[in-house]
Amino acid sequence: MDLNVTMVGTAASVPTAARGMAATLIARGGERVLVDCGEGTQRQLLRSGLGLVDLDLVLVTHLHADHFLGLPGMLKTFGLRGRDRPLRLVGPRGLAALMAALRPVVGRVPFPLELDERDERDPGVPWRGEGWRVEAFPTYHSVPSLGYAVVEDPRPGAFDVAAARALGVPEGPLFGRLQRGEPVQTAGGTVRPEDVMGPPRAGRRIVVTGDTEPCAATLQASEGADVLVHEATFLHAERDRARETRHATAREAALVARQAGVRLLVLTHLSSRCSPSELREEAEREFPRVLVPRDFDRIEVPFPERGEPIVHRAPRGPRRDEPDTTSDPPATVVAHDL
Repeated sequence: MDLNVTMVGTAASVPTAARGMAATLIARGGERVLVDCGEGTQRQLLRSGLGLVDLDLVLVTHLHADHFLGLPGMLKTFGLRGRDRPLRLVGPRGLAALMAALRPVVGRVPFPLELDERDERDPGVPWRGEGWRVEAFPTYHSVPSLGYAVVEDPRPGAFDVAAARALGVPEGPLFGRLQRGEPVQTAGGTVRPEDVMGPPRAGRRIVVTGDTEPCAATLQASEGADVLVHEATFLHAERDRARETRHATAREAALVARQAGVRLLVLTHLSSRCSPSELREEAEREFPRVLVPRDFDRIEVPFPERGEPIVHRAPRGPRRDEPDTTSDPPATVVAHDL
């Protein structure tokens, strides 16, 4: 099943000519999850070519304006388009009060809006889909905040054709039944799936931190992640300012990626004070597989045995506020133009 991450908006605090406000779209098959919905997110989705996608789930990392101000307009648009199926909105403490305050702005919502406010002290699993789930974890910011991991269920192990043949299983439908976890009968007796299947293989894991200092919960949630989307508001020379505001530096994000053993680090919440090349160079001193994305970059996430994440680079747009000093991603990531 396809799994993709699209960087819908990558700016820190204020938009720029090239970067929209915080928003990350995770697509697994036909299911879509939006993490944060900064101002202008619905237009960013339209500009990206994705269109205003059907969402069942929106995850808000925290209630600073640059991460949620796109919600009122998006909810209004969904209503005007005749949406009738439920939308689940997950966020930290204060979410219900915020949405109540926004009710006069949004007006009547003609579809079920399910609010799921999570205590960051024990946020749990706010969503379970078929074959995947969302795990929330506490982060460390200046207000109650959460990060999210989209995690697939374990997959069956590899099917050992030679072992099946040695046990007298003929090729054909019986192979399929064993791979589905069903025992089969042969002339020699019963063959169980565990006789011919390898150990279970982990599903893929995508982690989005939102705004945070480096913290133990982020490190734990990111263990073995295929993609870690970590904020990098500052260069390490400004780490004192990062501590004051409870943000991370590019170096700190890279250290988390290295310690967690992730496959690809994607930096986001990018300030126009720092050039993409400065952020990338700082992070690559600690971790080799780093992407400083443009808005609308898409990361294709194959299963580990099928190769590394593939970065589909969005076309360069005008950058009046920051020089375009990005270069190709590292060799472990294949870059393509959309």
